[in-house]
Amino acid sequence: MAPASRLLALWALAAVALPGSGAEGDGGYAFVRPVILQGLTDNSRFRALCSRDRLLASFGDRVVRLSTANTYSYHKVDLPFQEYVEQLLHPQDPTSLGNDTLYFFGDNNFTEWASLFRHYSPPPFGLLGTAPAYSFGIAGAGSGVPFHWHGPGYSEVIYGRKRWFLYPPEKTPEFHPNKTTLAWLRDTYPALPPSARPLECTIRAGEVLYFPDRWWHATLNLDTSVFISTFLG
Repeated sequence: MAPASRLLALWALAAVALPGSGAEGDGGYAFVRPVILQGLTDNSRFRALCSRDRLLASFGDRVVRLSTANTYSYHKVDLPFQEYVEQLLHPQDPTSLGNDTLYFFGDNNFTEWASLFRHYSPPPFGLLGTAPAYSFGIAGAGSGVPFHWHGPGYSEVIYGRKRWFLYPPEKTPEFHPNKTTLAWLRDTYPALPPSARPLECTIRAGEVLYFPDRWWHATLNLDTSVFISTFLG
């Protein structure tokens, strides 16, 4: 666990206000700082539907698109969801490169998975001029995506725990785009001086991380994890 000085602030629902949410407040976090949110929604029904047995029963024969776990995720592989769960959903090999690691996140067929997604309640805040889009993922312990950036959004853990490392847009992290987050944590992180270390936190089941626009971030699944992001694009 990171020292308290580097942990993200933890806020209850009443303490958070983002522009366009209709809530009172200055909305300062929407553009300048990540924040952990608790108590936003009740996704217990969605969580029940995301158990291993329920997902395999409902979607085992569906073809899913996997991405390589490197910064740019160039390579895509299509295979049945059951094959991914039974053959590839295992702990990360710390010696594997990102382009040798397949990861199910983001490339979802929303028509085929609509019966699941309709049970998910996203965070009730928005940003003016954006529309939400879901990315659903399942990954093994030690897996994750190395540093990258994109637009703002939320990430909720349904099962497991996900560790996050974040830098503001103006502070490019030291990393290799084809090394996994696990390798970065082992090889690069220990040598970073305090001034070069990222903001970091661990998101647990039922918690949500809000990440602002263009913030660098890397993720590391501490357990076999199920998670869903709501991108505000």
